[in-house]
Amino acid sequence: MPSTQDSPAVLELRGITKAFPGVLANDHIDLSLQEGEIHALLGENGAGKTTLMNVLYGLYSQDDGEIYIRGERVEIEDPNDAIARGIGMVHQHFMLVPVLTVTENVILGVEPTRSRIFLDRRTAAQRVREISQQHGLRVDPDATIQNLSVGVQQRVEIIKLLYREADILILDEPTAVLTPQEVDDLFAIIRSLADQGKSVIFITHKLNEVMDIADRITVLRNGRVVGTTTPEESDQAELAAMMVGRDVVLRVEKEPARPAEPVLAVDDLQVMDDRGNMAVAGVSFEVRAGEVLGVAGVQGNGQTELVEALTGLRATEAGRVEILGKRVTGASPRRVLEQGVAHVPEDRQRDGLVLSFPVASNLVLNTYYVKPFARFVILNQERILAEAEVRARRFDVRTPSVLTPVANLSGGNQQKVIVAREFSRPIRLLIASQPTRGLDVGSIEYIHRRIIEKRDEGTAVLLVSPELDEVMSLSDRIAVMYEGQIVDIMPAEKTTREEVGLLMAGVKGGGKESAGATVA
Repeated sequence: MPSTQDSPAVLELRGITKAFPGVLANDHIDLSLQEGEIHALLGENGAGKTTLMNVLYGLYSQDDGEIYIRGERVEIEDPNDAIARGIGMVHQHFMLVPVLTVTENVILGVEPTRSRIFLDRRTAAQRVREISQQHGLRVDPDATIQNLSVGVQQRVEIIKLLYREADILILDEPTAVLTPQEVDDLFAIIRSLADQGKSVIFITHKLNEVMDIADRITVLRNGRVVGTTTPEESDQAELAAMMVGRDVVLRVEKEPARPAEPVLAVDDLQVMDDRGNMAVAGVSFEVRAGEVLGVAGVQGNGQTELVEALTGLRATEAGRVEILGKRVTGASPRRVLEQGVAHVPEDRQRDGLVLSFPVASNLVLNTYYVKPFARFVILNQERILAEAEVRARRFDVRTPSVLTPVANLSGGNQQKVIVAREFSRPIRLLIASQPTRGLDVGSIEYIHRRIIEKRDEGTAVLLVSPELDEVMSLSDRIAVMYEGQIVDIMPAEKTTREEVGLLMAGVKGGGKESAGATVA
């Protein structure tokens, strides 16, 4: 249990202010953290959460304000200074070297030696193993990072902090890329750390997670603290209103679908993954105009490879893909999009954006070569900039300028750039893979509403998401993928969350048999 509010705070931020050209990111923010407390920092994308923590971690210097650790005023000049004072941070995008082992990543920069010359791998691995066992992290010190799941990689990041004896842990959007099962595991680890006296700042925009994990909640909006509360004193609707400054509809409101002709038809599709294994094993389904077909499944069961094959990003081994009766099996991404297909990819930085390009260019990446953005081979920069301004306003892309490199935007705003681009042209099929990944509650509400609007306009929608609540609320039919196969397709209104969850775990027929495996 956290210390009482009358006890000295482990950490205090007083009046922290940080500005960038055209943006006041933090405006005189006050925040305290008690020993053994899990303090959630909640807010929309661009509210200033990560900037505030980057100040605390020494990545930025505050323009004004003071930092106190256990009552002593400190100046934190860089991350090494923060680490020396017991502050550690797990960033939203992990800082791991894929080809190195767990132990090698953990000790990077603080390598133990024997005789002041030789790297003491054995001692380091033993220490990593002890930390892993002590905190229930279950990580093999000798495993190579690139062979680990995202959830286990995140545990490695936490071990890095504990190896350096951090007792103030900053977790920046730690569940953004985790499956529901991995989120449960992470929360158990966080609670264990707090019980052992570690203090945790948990940055998020997910209301259900805040209510589940936090002891206290501080809400930021437009760079300012708008309130501090507890899960017992508040609810999700109240927190959502604090975040966005208005009431938010947390449930998707929609009329029954009116499905028409098939737009996407997939027959016996087979696709290999990067390691040469069959990731999609004979999948067949269709998506009709005016409906949302949601694909549910634990991440890693072939959803990524399926979407990549449908959008021309991955070769197929066998099978057939048709869009409006035209065969597009193995077609290039440009040919696919020219059939009226919009694609929101799951990895926005790898497949959705050119990070070094400005926001304006990214907003027209799929149409820059056609009128009105180009004439022959000459780009109409004036028209591109004008349209970018319109799209940025319409989709609430928070950027100092449309000329700002998209790499400088928060993850959520990068996602908004992709959604703005894909939703701003006539489409017949929308393939949306994790469309609200990294978005705040207000943006999620907006994106969900736009997806349903597209459906109601007659667009066929293929929604792929590991977020079961998202699939259940948006879908008209639900397909469940397990080990590369679709194990069932059900009407959404006639199934339950529990039934879908069992299928996601490979259990079929009320738990008596599994898809492709025997359940013990």
